[in-house]
Amino acid sequence: MIPQDTISQIFDAARVEEVVADFVALKRRGGNFTGLCPFHNERTPSFHVSPTKGIYKCFGCGKAGNSVNFVMEHEKFTYPEALRYLAKKYNIEIQEEAETAEQVAEKSAREGLMAIVDFAAKFFANQLFNTDEGLSVGLSYFHGRSFSDETIREFQLGYSPEVWDSLSKEALKNGFSADMLEKSGLSIKKDDRLYDRFRGRVMFPIHSQAGRVIGFGGRIMTSDKTRPKYVNSPESEIYNKSKVLYGISFAKHAIAANDMCFLVEGYTDVISMYRAGVQNVVSSSGTSLTVDQIRMIKRYTPNITILYDGDPAGIKASFRGIDMILEQGMNVKVVLFPDGEDPDSFARTRRGAEVQEFIQQNAKDFIHFKIDLLLSETGRDPLKRVAVLKDFIESISLIPDQLTRLAYVKESADRMQMDERAILNELNKLLRKKFTQKSGSTPTEADELDNLFAPEPAEQQQESFDALSTDDIEREIIRQLLLFGDVEIETNYPDPETGEPVKNKVKAASFIINDITADELDFSNAQYQQIFNTCVTELRNNPDIDYRKLTNHPDNAVSGPVIDLIATKYTFSPNWEKRKIRLLQEHEVLDFLIPNSILSFKSKRVRQILKELLEKIKIAESDDISIDLQKQYINAKRIANLIDGGQLGRTIV
Repeated sequence: MIPQDTISQIFDAARVEEVVADFVALKRRGGNFTGLCPFHNERTPSFHVSPTKGIYKCFGCGKAGNSVNFVMEHEKFTYPEALRYLAKKYNIEIQEEAETAEQVAEKSAREGLMAIVDFAAKFFANQLFNTDEGLSVGLSYFHGRSFSDETIREFQLGYSPEVWDSLSKEALKNGFSADMLEKSGLSIKKDDRLYDRFRGRVMFPIHSQAGRVIGFGGRIMTSDKTRPKYVNSPESEIYNKSKVLYGISFAKHAIAANDMCFLVEGYTDVISMYRAGVQNVVSSSGTSLTVDQIRMIKRYTPNITILYDGDPAGIKASFRGIDMILEQGMNVKVVLFPDGEDPDSFARTRRGAEVQEFIQQNAKDFIHFKIDLLLSETGRDPLKRVAVLKDFIESISLIPDQLTRLAYVKESADRMQMDERAILNELNKLLRKKFTQKSGSTPTEADELDNLFAPEPAEQQQESFDALSTDDIEREIIRQLLLFGDVEIETNYPDPETGEPVKNKVKAASFIINDITADELDFSNAQYQQIFNTCVTELRNNPDIDYRKLTNHPDNAVSGPVIDLIATKYTFSPNWEKRKIRLLQEHEVLDFLIPNSILSFKSKRVRQILKELLEKIKIAESDDISIDLQKQYINAKRIANLIDGGQLGRTIV
């Protein structure tokens, strides 16, 4: 169990923009950052990160949280797992308190799976470096591919001995259950015995984006044709091959920094390119490229360059995957290596500078590459050329950006010596057909224009609260309490004896809490009432309310709504100030906004109470109860008239 003071230290150290940037390419926008949301598919960034508030918020799908929440949501970690991940990132030592038997029992199955695959990775690494079989078979193989011991240890490469159950026995001896071994895919149960899935293979651990081992790929070391050359971990609660890219934890920072991702086929391709200085490289682990894998890359860059080994049949087979990349609005280039070479062999036999120079000089736009490759096989056959054109138009139709589509139409017309209008007509037919098939799922122009409009200045937002619902008013009060609780405001209420206005300066938190609790009013929204109660408790113990304590609250029922309330989509552009456009901001009109919010809240709540009292009067079981309820109604009516007619300047009919 992690001590509370260590948890506080982790929260203090974890910078939300740094944590999120490990998984999402962020761009600065004023004092905040924006990027493509990692939790849903989008083309226009609606994901915002606020360093000053320590939170993130997606205004598209609604996901919001702090550094710990982000790691939990993105990596599917438990709360303790996320804390340990951040502690490791920020070099914070955790001296855990002893867990009770109940706490141990409550550990999730996922945590158990993560623990057992981590154990397996260490077991395989130990077998590689510290056993005769590992040294002679496994390490010799890696050294033969020019992998240094440093590289081998960095990628946590290992070896699984040619024994039926060496890992299974060792895991059972160390307290792991047979059930967990089977669920992780490390062992196979047959006739009440456990057998190792990986035997006589060099091992490539597969890491999550956060760098934790979640699965394995194993390459056979014999020429036995009855056994597959590569075996991967099966799907499990922690490993979903369609959502994983081999090497992503090593490559993510380089991908974002270089604004480019190189995509290769296998494990050794990744490692050899990485050694050659091309560190922004990943692999789909020998499986067909998936939409989830493409979207993972897109979080870091919209640019992909695919490195091929020069086999035309293999390239054609990959066209569908590349079309999926285009469909996600990404830019695709292709590099062909010389005949007989693949990224692994090419990088192993040349200096790093040569490898990088070759890629730079030979990268070719995929659309151009595809049409040239297909045309080279058609000769002068007009029917084949038409078939090539239709295939090409299909790829163009997948590109979301209209201007890019038009540029490729012009390019194809020039290359194929065909009428540009004819190609454009075919493209439009295909687009209309797809639009109909999607049945309205295509984003509207309104969605695209939504982010272009800035909010109205504060002075234009001071509209009547009458149009707002009770929930809107309550939300506004809690938001003001959280964001501006430590700001002093000037109140101007009449003296109870003289009736003369009295000016007074008081902190907003004290004003809001004291004014609402004095009238013994509660919030109709249970979430807002819970946050309000937490603030009341906080104010008793501290002179100020720090919303960061609430955004970092371990109970998501508290932290979630708080983060949602304080998240701000828009900020004032610095260009306005440069052009001497002066607009009042919210904190400059708090003297008006906060008292007016409270009075409106009171008005709404009192009228709700009046409505409830009327209902009770109708069903009163006795005259005494009815008379008592009527007295309450008259008193509430008087308060409502006082608030609306006097203090808010409204006329009550």
